[in-house]
Amino acid sequence: MSDDQYYQRDQQHGYGQGYGSEPHAQQQYQQQPYQEPANTQDAQTWQGQTWDTQYQPQVQHQQPHPQQVAAETAYLPQQSGAYPLPPETPAPAPEPVPAATVPPVATPAPDSYSAPTTMGNARITDAQRARAEGRSPIIPPGAQPAGLTAVLGLLLAGGAAVGPYALLVPLVILQAVTAAGWFRLNGMWPARQGIALAFAGALVADVAVLAVDDEYALPAILGSLGAWVLLTVVLQLRSYAGADERMQGLMATVASASLAIIATGNLAAVPDAVIVGALAVAAATVARALPLPGPVSIVVALAAGAGAGILAGGLTDIGGQGALLGLGAGVCALIGLRVASYDYPSRFVHMTAGVALPLTVAVPAIYLLGRALA
Repeated sequence: MSDDQYYQRDQQHGYGQGYGSEPHAQQQYQQQPYQEPANTQDAQTWQGQTWDTQYQPQVQHQQPHPQQVAAETAYLPQQSGAYPLPPETPAPAPEPVPAATVPPVATPAPDSYSAPTTMGNARITDAQRARAEGRSPIIPPGAQPAGLTAVLGLLLAGGAAVGPYALLVPLVILQAVTAAGWFRLNGMWPARQGIALAFAGALVADVAVLAVDDEYALPAILGSLGAWVLLTVVLQLRSYAGADERMQGLMATVASASLAIIATGNLAAVPDAVIVGALAVAAATVARALPLPGPVSIVVALAAGAGAGILAGGLTDIGGQGALLGLGAGVCALIGLRVASYDYPSRFVHMTAGVALPLTVAVPAIYLLGRALA
C-alpha cells in the first residue's frame, strides 16, 4: 500500500488532526467563552495579543456600598473543592491573678543585712553598696569575737607566766588566725597558698627567736621578716596573673606575713610585759563590745585597758607602771578592732581578723613599753 493510500485512510478515520484531537477530547477540553468582570475599573487592559504596559489605571480607594458588594458577590460561581472558613472566635482573655497569691516583698529592717544581689555592677563592693543605701560600712565584730579575744589573751598571759614553750602554743594559734583573717579581710578567699606562706614565715620567726639568745631576738624577727618579703616578691614575679592581680596579691601576702611575724614579738618581749599587755587587750576588747555610744565606748575601753594594766602590774614586777602599758596596749587593740570592722566584713572576718588583730597589733607596744618599763 502506497503512502497516498495510508494518508487517505487516516483522513477518513480522523487521525490526521493531531494528538488528542478526537471529538470527545475536544468537547472535554473546550473552554468557556471569556467574560468581562463586572468591575473593570482596576483591571489591566490589552489590545490584541500584546500586553499594554504603558497603561496604568488610577486606583481610586473608595469604600463601596454594602448593597453593591452584596449584589456583586451574590452571583459568583462556587469553585469546586473550596470550603467556607470557620467563623473566627475571639481569644479568651487571660484570667487575672488573685492578689492573695502574689507573695509580698520582704522589706529589710534598717539595721539588718540586705538580700544578696546577682545583677547590676559586678565590680561594686559591699562597702560601696552600703554607702549607696545609707548604711555604714563599719561593722564592729561584736561580743562573741571579743570573748574569743579575751580567752586567747588569757592563754597568752598564762603561757608567758609559765615559759616560752608554753607561750608558743597560743602564739601559733594567734599567728594562724591572723594570716587567714587578713586575706579574708582583703576579699581574697580561698587563698591557701598565701595563707600557708604567711603562716610558714611566722613559724620560721618563732624557731629563729627560740634558737638565739634574748639580745638577738629582735634581729631574728627582722631578718625573718625581710627574708619572707623577698620570697614573696620572687613568688609573685613567677605568677602568670595580670599586673593588678599580682600587685594585690603581693601587698596582701606581705601584709599578712608581716603581721604574723610581728606576733612573734611576744617571745622576744619581757614575760611580765606580755602578761600585762595581753590582759589589758582582753579587757579593752570586751569593754569595746558593750552596747554604749561610740565616744563613750572608746573611753570605757581605754579605761578598762589601763585598769587591767594596773591590776596585772601589781602581780608582776612592773607595778603601777602597768597602767601606761595597759593604756598603750588598749589603744593598739582599738586600732586592730577598727581595721577588722572596715569594708563591710563578713562573719568569717569577725571570727578571724576580729579576734586576732587586737592582740597582734598590740605586740609592738608591748615589746617597746615592756623594755622601757622593766
